[in-house]
Amino acid sequence: MDEQQIIELYRAVNQAMVAKDIDKLDRILADGMYLVHMTGYDQTKDEWFAQIRSEQMRYYSTKEENIKDIKIEGNKASFIGQSRVDARIYGSRHTWRLQVKNYFEKRNGEWIIVRQEASTY
Repeated sequence: MDEQQIIELYRAVNQAMVAKDIDKLDRILADGMYLVHMTGYDQTKDEWFAQIRSEQMRYYSTKEENIKDIKIEGNKASFIGQSRVDARIYGSRHTWRLQVKNYFEKRNGEWIIVRQEASTY
């Protein structure tokens, strides 16, 4: 059950990025959550949301290719999701083979994403 819940959260983030659904992203991502971009830049969720709103970061599609290394220990979990992401980032459009390590915590009985670390594969 927990494994399926965290996988569904990851998929919901990808869908919400494409839809520019900031409200949904805000519910899925913890307050204080950080996203580490493939450049190494450590970004707050509020800064990321502002860039999605302004379309400095515009996501067109994601195609999931793999989920691996699932670990669930008590109220903490993590896994790596690999997807092809078609996006325009700061004016440059490309399809990236994006690997995201997702970190989750269970709070008040619900899983939430507390950190994401992106790289390419």
